[in-house]
Formats: sequence, C-alpha cells, structure tokens
Amino acid sequence: MEKVWLNRYPSDVPAEIDPDAHRSLIEMFEHSVQKFADQTAFINMGQVMTFRKLEERSRAFAAYLQNELKLQKGDRVAIMMPNLLQYPIALFGILRAGCVAVNVNPLYTPRELEHQLTDSGAKAIVIVSNFAHTLEKVVENTPVKHVILTSLGDQLPRAKGTLVNFVVKYVKKMVPKYHLPDATSMRNALRRGRRMQYVKPFLKGDDVAFLQYTGGTTGLAKGAILTHRNMLANVYQAKGTYQPVLNVGEELVVTALPLYHVFALTVNCLLFIEMGGQNLLITNPRDIPGFIKELQKYPFTAITGVNTLFNALLHNEDFHELDFSNLRLTVGGGMAVQRAVAESWKKLTGKHLLEGYGLTECSPLVAAYPYDLRDYNGSIGLPVPSTEVRIVDENREDVADNQPGELLVRGPQVMQGYWNRPEATRESIDEDGWLATGDVVQFDDDGFLHIVDRKKDMILVSGFNVYPNEVEDVVALHDKVLEVAAIGQPDENSGEVVKICVVKKDPSLTRDDLIAHCRKHLTGYKVPRVVEFRDELPKTNVGKILRRELRDEAPKAPQKASA
Repeated sequence: MEKVWLNRYPSDVPAEIDPDAHRSLIEMFEHSVQKFADQTAFINMGQVMTFRKLEERSRAFAAYLQNELKLQKGDRVAIMMPNLLQYPIALFGILRAGCVAVNVNPLYTPRELEHQLTDSGAKAIVIVSNFAHTLEKVVENTPVKHVILTSLGDQLPRAKGTLVNFVVKYVKKMVPKYHLPDATSMRNALRRGRRMQYVKPFLKGDDVAFLQYTGGTTGLAKGAILTHRNMLANVYQAKGTYQPVLNVGEELVVTALPLYHVFALTVNCLLFIEMGGQNLLITNPRDIPGFIKELQKYPFTAITGVNTLFNALLHNEDFHELDFSNLRLTVGGGMAVQRAVAESWKKLTGKHLLEGYGLTECSPLVAAYPYDLRDYNGSIGLPVPSTEVRIVDENREDVADNQPGELLVRGPQVMQGYWNRPEATRESIDEDGWLATGDVVQFDDDGFLHIVDRKKDMILVSGFNVYPNEVEDVVALHDKVLEVAAIGQPDENSGEVVKICVVKKDPSLTRDDLIAHCRKHLTGYKVPRVVEFRDELPKTNVGKILRRELRDEAPKAPQKASA
C-alpha cells in the first residue's frame, strides 16, 4: 500500500486549494488590475508602473502580436531579458494574446539559445539589446521570424532612459555590436499596438501557458509543459502557505532572482500580482552595493533568494544597517539553505529564513517551511496544500520510516510532460500521476521533509553514500568560509573521495583547518580528502552552484590533503 504524506501546517493554512478559482492566468490578471488599478505593481531603477499602466501596455503588446505579427493561440514567444519593467509587459502581453511564453536565460551561449528556440518552435522573441549579438549568430537556424528589441532604459522617463541607454552602450560598453536588420523596437510595437484592436482569446485551464526549460545543472535543457491551471494552482498553493503573514494590497517584495526563473516567476511575479503587491525589480543582483542602495529606498516586507545571495548580503556591512522592521517573509529556494546562513539571517533581521523546495516540473513549489517556524531544523518543511508526496526506493517501493529515498510528487502543479519528449515524460511521470523528482529525501519524526541530495550528485565512497549537502552544511559553519561546494572525485582505492571547493572569507584558512573542523562533525568516510581553494565558484545566473562544472574540471588523480 502506498504511504502518502499530506501537509501538516498550522490551522490557518488550508489543506486544499481550488486550482480552478480562475479559468486562466489572464482572468486572474484582469481581476487584479481592476481591483488594484492605481496601486504600484512594479518598480525598477526608480520608475514606478501601476497595475493600470501594466494592463494598458500589456494589452497594446498583445494587440501587436495578434494583428501585426499574426500570431495565433498556442504560438510560442520567447523572452530573453533580466528584471526590467519590460518583462511583465512582454509576459502578460504574450499570455493575453493566447500565446505560450518561453523564458530564456540572457546568459545563454549561442548553442544553448539555438537549442531552446529550435526545440520550443518559437516564432518570435523579445530580447534586450545587450544580448542581441548572441541571437544574431543563430537566428537563421531557428523558427524565429520576428525579433522585438528593447534597451535597458526604454521604460524609464525619456531623459533618464536616454542617459541610461547611452551609458550602458557607450560608457560601460555592455552592448556588443549586432546586426538584426529586420528587428523592430518594443517601443514601436507598443506604440502601434495601442492603435490596434485586442481580442481576448478563449483560454482554459489545460491550455499551455509556459514552456519552462529546466536549468542547465543536469545536462541538456528540456521544456516543461506548464498549463494555466498548473501555474494558477501553484500561485494559490503559495498564497495558502504564506498568506497568514502577508496583507493583500500592502506588500513590497524584493525580486532579485530573475523573473525568467520559475521560482521568481511564480512566488514573486504571479503571487504578488494576485495579492495586489509591489515587486521591486533588481536588474543586477550581483552588484551587491548597488542592490543594497535600492533596498535603502523602500520599506520592503518580503524577499526571496537563493542561499548564495543571502550569504553575500550578510557579508556586506551596509546591509547590516538596513531597517528590517517591515520584513515579514523571507523565502529561500533553488538550492539548500545552509544552517550558518539561516542562523545569521535570523540574528540580523529578527526574522526566519523559510526554505522552500520545488522544481521546474512542479511550477515550482512542492514544499515549504511553515511561517510559524521556531528554530532552524534543516528541513524544507511540509508539502504545500493539495500536494501528495511519497518516498520510494529504486523499485518504487515505499521506504521504511525515517529512511532516505527518492521523492515522488503528485498534485495540480505537476507539469503535463516534457515538450516533444514522450519517452522522457514517461520516465518522469507514471500512469498514476506521480512525478519522480530525482531528489533524495527523508522525513524526520515530526513529519518534516529533509533534502538529502540530488541522486546524480551523490558521492559513493567505498560503497557508502555521501550527500554533498551535508558536507557543505558542515564546512559552511566554519567562520572563515565564504562559500563551498562538495563533489566526488575518482580514487583508485575507494572509488571516489569527497572533494571540497572553498572560497575563503579569511585568507588565513588552511586545508588542515578545514579537515580538523570536518572531523568534529562528520563520520570518517564523509570527511573531505581533497581541498581546493578558489576565488569563486561556478554558478547559474540564479546563483545556484554548478557542481557538474566542478566535477567536469576535476583531475583524474587528485592530490589528497593531509588527514
């Protein structure tokens, strides 16, 4: 008999949500822009866009797609830009035209971009000029027929926007030369669209809203088919989980994670649109001093991020001077939140850093820590409303209590499958609707889920499983460590040994310091045998550390550190 776990949240968090409360994301959007018309929806580079302006501009863009470009319901349109006011205009314009949004990482190489555009069958792309040179190299090899260009300052007041675009292009030289003679500007598209008739398409819950491509940490990206119902369900699941600490129409969420990433797309953009909240869009979160200057201007009430982002903020002195009195919700996702970071965040802000867990294939939220958290316990919390989970062994049999195994998920947020990949879909989703996540988890005695690790990242030392997250968590507790990644490295005696790649916070840190520290907290076979100090660790644009790149770099015959 299947052992199925449901959520055990406080009584004011619903056990179930209604994924059909709205027929489509467009109906949800229309309801919000009418209800909160004159309230701020997005802020970027000091410029405010109200819900009313977002409605007007996205409607103009939808009309342009329908009339000028002759795009039909179900046609795919790619978006390739960082967090700018242009993003929600393009996003909701695409959805309102009945098209399917295809989010693209602006840092993609030409090869990666060509794969995604070709695989998705995108007919059009909205792209920031900074990355147009990448598109130029591959556009002729893709189905893309229409290119819509925008520049960073195009939604700012004319004088400021002109200055920003000049500085970006000619002073900072951030716009490499490109040649796309048939491209049109987004400004022109909006200007023309305002004079065109918009026809609202008939959309149902099972119509596709997004082809959301999986991150590049595990190989070739695949397009997860996410319907309007999938995304709506996850918005309501997130709302049910976090609403007890949020006030409708009164929140300001800091959106440093890129909106093209499914975490920020759902938890920041769509959730706070539904709740009438404000999104403070951070275009370049890697510029920590500039990021903190933006935070100084606004009484933010919520912030989301990944462990590396929170860690970077905590190590900046100016961040410690901010006013956190309005902060009600901090959510970490995308990668494991380390104990040292969670405890430092609580000490500084007085608020808990609530870890959430999800994956692209689940729109993405699967589990979250309850808002009434007392102390950090290293878990990802409980399944969100209307979500079932199982933990199984390699034969898909339920594991014994408190034993690790692969996490299976079933719920209204689970994707329909992978675009044009029926075999991969069958491997991931069984006939009963259970999605295999590829993550190794276990429950504790209180029913909280703990991520042990990705199956593919597991290190095998003399037949014993070593999970990188556990090693990284221990190493990160050392007060001279800034960042760490643990990987397996081939060894002729034990098959693999544990290797750690470390960025120092204190230059005096040595290999032997770390080995001694790990021996206090880890059993023998888990203790790193190889220590490599690096200036930085490879990361995705979201800030997730790329263990795969580190493994690919690893030499075949490692020089072992003293033990």
